[in-house]
Amino acid sequence: MRRGPFCLIFVEDDVEIDSTIARALNQGFARVLVFAPQEWPGYPPQAGVPRDQVCHIIAHPATPGVAVAAVNALMDAVAGQWMCCLFNAEYLFFPFSDTRCIADFIDFQENERRGAVFTTVVDLYAPDLHAAPNGVDLGAAYFDRAAYFGHQRFDQSGTPLERQIDLYGGLRWRFEDFVPFEQRRIDRIAVFKAQRGLRLRPDFTLSDPERNTFQCKWHHSATAAIGSFRAAKALRSLPDARVQVSSFVWPQSERFDWHAQQLLDHGIIEPGQWF
Repeated sequence: MRRGPFCLIFVEDDVEIDSTIARALNQGFARVLVFAPQEWPGYPPQAGVPRDQVCHIIAHPATPGVAVAAVNALMDAVAGQWMCCLFNAEYLFFPFSDTRCIADFIDFQENERRGAVFTTVVDLYAPDLHAAPNGVDLGAAYFDRAAYFGHQRFDQSGTPLERQIDLYGGLRWRFEDFVPFEQRRIDRIAVFKAQRGLRLRPDFTLSDPERNTFQCKWHHSATAAIGSFRAAKALRSLPDARVQVSSFVWPQSERFDWHAQQLLDHGIIEPGQWF
C-alpha cells in the first residue's frame, strides 16, 4: 500500500464486476481493492492479472455506509496517495483518457495544486429493457447528452459555498418520482489525494471544503466523469418503476461510444489548462 494510485471498487451485486476491474487496471491504477462478499466468484483474478494488483477485501457494500466507512478506514494509512472510488458497473473517464493513463492525469492535478477532482456521474442505460432487463448493456449503452443543471451549494447556516455546486440530471432527474431526494445529485468527489484527518462524507464530498470545488480560484480545472449503470440497475429493481417505465430512451439520448472525447464535446468533462 505504499505506492498508488489505488482504485476502490465496491461490489453491490454481481453485474459487470470483471469489466469494472479490467478498466481500472487498463487505466494504470497500481492496485485495485475490490470490496465484495466472500462468495464473489471473480477472485482470485483471471490469468494474466498479477495477484498483487487485485486485492479482495471481504465486505458488503450494498449495506448503507459501508463504502464510506471503508474509504475513511484507509485514509490515514495511504496518506499522500491518490485513490478513486467506484461501484461495480461504473467506469472512470477523464480528459484524454483514451490515450493518457491515470498517472498522467494525477501528475497534472498535482502540478495544479489540486487535491481532488470534481466528478460528474453520467447515467448509462440499455436502450432495450426487454433484451437487458437489468438496464445494463455495455455493447449498446446510451446516455443523456443534455439536460444537466447545477445549483449553488450552501452550508448549514445558508452561506454560499465558494465554487461548489449540486449537480443534477440523467435518470435520477428524469425519473425523480422513484428516487429519494437525497440520492438525486450526480456530483461526486471520486478521485482525490488521501490525507491524514481527511474524511469522506456520506454524500461523497470531503471534509475539506476546497476539495469539493469544481475549479480553482484562478482558472478552470480539469474534471472527470463516471459512466455508471448504477441508477439504471436501481430503477429496474424497483417494482413500481419496472412496471411504469418501459424505456429509458428519450429525445436527448445518444449512443455512448466509450471515449472521453464524446464527454468533452458535450461539455460534461472539462480539460482545464491541460492542452
